[in-house]
Amino acid sequence: MVQNPTGKERIALAFLLSMLAVLGPLNIDMYLPSFPDIAEDLGARESLVQLSLTACLFGLAVGQVVVGPISDAKGRLKPLIISVLLFALASLLCALAPNITWLIIGRFLQGLTAAGGVVVSRAIVRDVFSGAELTKFFALLMVINAVAPLAAPIVGGAILWLPFTNWSTIFYFLSIVGLAIVGMVMWKLKESHPPERRTPSSLPFTLKTFGELFRDKSFIGYALTLGFAHGGSFAYVSGTPFVYQGIYGVSPQAFSILFGINGLAIIGGTWLVGRFVGRISEQAFLRSGVILATAATAFLLVMTILEAPLALIVIPIFIYMTSMGMILTTSYTLGIKKQAHRAGSASALLGLFPLLIGAMVAPLVGLAEASAVPMGLILFSTCLIALGCFYFIAKKGDQEDSIAQR
Repeated sequence: MVQNPTGKERIALAFLLSMLAVLGPLNIDMYLPSFPDIAEDLGARESLVQLSLTACLFGLAVGQVVVGPISDAKGRLKPLIISVLLFALASLLCALAPNITWLIIGRFLQGLTAAGGVVVSRAIVRDVFSGAELTKFFALLMVINAVAPLAAPIVGGAILWLPFTNWSTIFYFLSIVGLAIVGMVMWKLKESHPPERRTPSSLPFTLKTFGELFRDKSFIGYALTLGFAHGGSFAYVSGTPFVYQGIYGVSPQAFSILFGINGLAIIGGTWLVGRFVGRISEQAFLRSGVILATAATAFLLVMTILEAPLALIVIPIFIYMTSMGMILTTSYTLGIKKQAHRAGSASALLGLFPLLIGAMVAPLVGLAEASAVPMGLILFSTCLIALGCFYFIAKKGDQEDSIAQR
């Protein structure tokens, strides 16, 4: 595959990889409007329906760790085609689920197999692009990824609105999407990881590779920066519905608008990186992003303690989400730049940390009823830890690497 492709080849690759990358967001968010229908149809408690989402997230985390090393050893295409094909079958299992237990199992399998599209698409970006072009192209994918969570519930709601449809129709739709992606990949996508660059296929070697990545101070510093910054944002996702609607009395429609505006903030931050990365370094963007996020969440925490008006909650969250767009793009590209021979494994860890940290912090938002303080405290704490990871691990790791190369 051509390195740093341009023109039509670049556009075609962006379309294909974005289809793979959005499998995760589509899989997570498209069925959210159908929660009440699922509970009623399957005779399940709401908590069990919500558990189906947790199962999907857990599968997404596990799948990245499994598929990433396999793609380093076997190439990108075969694991990708198999995982997306299995995603289509898992979606069909969800559509046909006779009870909530089978739906939860199906959702775990959906997450496990959707992970192949997410982790391999990112590894392909590293295979094909380098230097500033790597950051620019990944910024483009991140913009598309930011749009997907906003669009997915709307698409799911539109499907439910159509005559003769129900919640299972959403999973039939996802199955068809999976089969269409398999067809496009087989038709258009070329292998980007040639045999001479592949790693041995064995569990001991996989464990050795992960061990090397954990000992790589520069890589693990960027991975932890990404993990705490992005993982902390799950507290925002789980906390704002309660804070905006439960405490400030915002209507569901107004909440949707505020949530959508913050989605645009992520897109704006990502666009800034893609637009100016040739003139401003990735390190400078990441440094600015984590400092801005920490300052914004510190202000947010103070406002939640003071029970300030809604505007003084919304504004720092908007700034925080803008900085998140900068952090997501640059921390990933800085972390994976030097991992050409093990991009799949590196991509797996970069995707794993935010999910694990997010799973830990999201439930903590509800510790204090009728208070936004837990959300503010979690967001500030995770940003402060991310700032420390950048300065004391990632930056020091880069300095040590520079000294070693002299």
